[in-house]
Amino acid sequence: MGGAKKKSISKVEKAQEIQERKEGQSKRSKDKTAVETKQRGIEIPNVNDIKFISELSKMNIITPYEISSQFNLKISTAKNLLKELERKNIIKNVEGNARVRIYQPASS
Repeated sequence: MGGAKKKSISKVEKAQEIQERKEGQSKRSKDKTAVETKQRGIEIPNVNDIKFISELSKMNIITPYEISSQFNLKISTAKNLLKELERKNIIKNVEGNARVRIYQPASS
């Protein structure tokens, strides 16, 4: 027999104003979140390049993040590059786990 009570006109108007404000705020917040993203390369630099090897020898520690940011590579590509450099004995693995490995230039 009972049911939801009808809202008064003033309550309906207030609810409508609040709804309009929320919609206006959400539109503004969408504009702020537009961030420019960089395209990362997927091509591995030449491992035998003297300039590339000299840049690596200047670093105290080498991580995939540092390589990816310095040479504009994807992190997965940087990890593959570091594995290849370790295989060629240009760098050596110092420490790390399954996610991140830390390398140092191999002393010749």
